Amino acid sequence: MNRTMETIEFVSAGGVRLDKLISEQTELSRSAAARLIEQGSVMVDGKAAGKKDIPPVGAVVTVSVPEPQSVDILPENIPLEIVYEDDDLLVVNKPKGMVVHPAAGHYSGTLVNALMYHCGDRLSGINGEIRPGIVHRIDRDTSGLLMVAKNDFAHIGLSEQIKEHSFTREYEVVVCGAVKEDGSVDAPIGRHRLDRKKMCVTLENSREAVTHYSVIRRYAGYTHLRVRLETGRTHQIRVHMSYKGWPVAGDEVYGNGKPKWLNGQCLHAKKLGFVHPRTGVYMEFESELPDYFTKFLKTIEG
Repeated sequence: MNRTMETIEFVSAGGVRLDKLISEQTELSRSAAARLIEQGSVMVDGKAAGKKDIPPVGAVVTVSVPEPQSVDILPENIPLEIVYEDDDLLVVNKPKGMVVHPAAGHYSGTLVNALMYHCGDRLSGINGEIRPGIVHRIDRDTSGLLMVAKNDFAHIGLSEQIKEHSFTREYEVVVCGAVKEDGSVDAPIGRHRLDRKKMCVTLENSREAVTHYSVIRRYAGYTHLRVRLETGRTHQIRVHMSYKGWPVAGDEVYGNGKPKWLNGQCLHAKKLGFVHPRTGVYMEFESELPDYFTKFLKTIEG
């Protein structure tokens, strides 16, 4: 039986052997990249290449990846901090380090595995078997509040609010550098041309992205900010803060590496507000700053 293929294409920056380059530019492991090269599924400027070849600067690398076969996502008895729950939805306080939904390399231990155990089959199916109930997401190393829909009616109602920018999402974040005044970033975000794992501010194949920020407190070398999202693009806060010259503390992708006392970015989804899709009542929830965040503030204060 033939499997459908996904085609990934990117431009080489030079200096890296092919298997390593593919692992850096895609979500494939180096060994998986090597297997695809050996199978003839990788082309460099339209020609087959070896895994040890080093594509020159500007060379177009095309990778044909078979779509993954279906994977059984199993319920797991993982503790959840549930802030609110009713027959239509629930609000969860996700810990730092937990992946939201299954993906390559993360088919267990995710929020979805925990939700399937807690809710059984009472999760919306709009986003498919891999993402049941997931209306929006936050990064693995971002902590905080996340909305989950138990049925399609709730999912559609909540998704419409996100689309209309009427969904309240407020974060607290520590950034590197001195932010002098409150402000906003209105800059479109799209996939990075050379690094598919990254997003960037770009006019090419991008979408509108607006972030508002205000200063909570300034420290030597850092600023504690309150951030409100008007739109919800992938990595939006991290990309916009880096674009302004204030990368999120601990962000190894868009920042200056991580301080030895901080594991992953210092970013917390603190407030979530929405109109309940069934009752029409506005609801708002807040979570306390987690230990890793408050400890980091004490560290930079000292």
